Amino acid sequence: MKLALMLGITGPQDPAATLTAVHTCEKSGYSQVWAAEAYGYDAATTLAWLAAHTSTIDLGSAIFQIPGRTPAMTAMTAAGMQALSGNRFRLGLGVSGPQVSEGWHGVPFRAPLGRTREYVEVVKLALSGKPLEFNGRHHELPLGAPQAKAIRSAAHVDMPPIYLAAVGPKNLELTGEIADGWLAIFFAPEQAELSLSHIRAGRPDGLDGFDIVPTVPVALGDDVDECTDLIRAYTALYIGGMGSRDKNFYNDLAHRLGFGDEADAVQELYLAKRHRDAAAAVPAELIRQTSLVGPDDLVIERIRRYAEAGVTTLAVSPFGATPEAKMRDIAKMPELVAKALG
Repeated sequence: MKLALMLGITGPQDPAATLTAVHTCEKSGYSQVWAAEAYGYDAATTLAWLAAHTSTIDLGSAIFQIPGRTPAMTAMTAAGMQALSGNRFRLGLGVSGPQVSEGWHGVPFRAPLGRTREYVEVVKLALSGKPLEFNGRHHELPLGAPQAKAIRSAAHVDMPPIYLAAVGPKNLELTGEIADGWLAIFFAPEQAELSLSHIRAGRPDGLDGFDIVPTVPVALGDDVDECTDLIRAYTALYIGGMGSRDKNFYNDLAHRLGFGDEADAVQELYLAKRHRDAAAAVPAELIRQTSLVGPDDLVIERIRRYAEAGVTTLAVSPFGATPEAKMRDIAKMPELVAKALG
């Protein structure tokens, strides 16, 4: 099992600290670093900047938002990242959610499965060097206009591995079918088959060579309760505030993990703008099942569980109470993973 750092959306907020963290990871054996975007900083700029300041660690988008870019633009960005990084780029994609798609990008959130399938097909075609000719339900290239013609990419790069961020069963099956890896969230090792069974359904030849990459919050310390509390606000944001009352993929996932009543209570509080109460209402057991919290011996045992569940890359997201605590946890994780895996 490899180790990765999940920067999330915070990279540009403190460039010096971000670079220190990534250099620490590169020197201590982390294999990947992932950057995200929501409705502030984009991921591509952060990754290009990191490419210029690193030499060995792989760089991944977790995720590029599908409604925010045409597939050809994504292919161009991927080609640039591959060329400038020396083939260290990993292309993570996702549809985001209705609020970001419609409220930020102005793109209707409809037919997400069909759009994702076509989007990935066009990206692969554009990066293959073949003429960009595609006639789908959601994408038509070239357009049926007098001056339109099929264009071949001027970039010649290796195809990067493609990952999908997926939560729902149908999207997981699609991920297994068309992607090289899965970017997971709220991954509970004991209930991994809830998701992996759907990925296998889309990948009947098995998961060999398929990268399973859950984002796992980390807070190391002697007091399990204190470490757990550091992750409450993050969990409440996703379960309570990422989406509308009727369409929140993370709330649905909490239901499937067996925390349905609690997830609904968190959502009610969050949507009522009682964010602190929502965080307090997050069940500690949900956080402990999907995070690495507490003293070393407990975390080592949980790392073993992730490996046994089939995780191939553990993407840690530090939640220490201070910047120094986060850096300490980043630096310590390779040692804990080594002990866990023998």
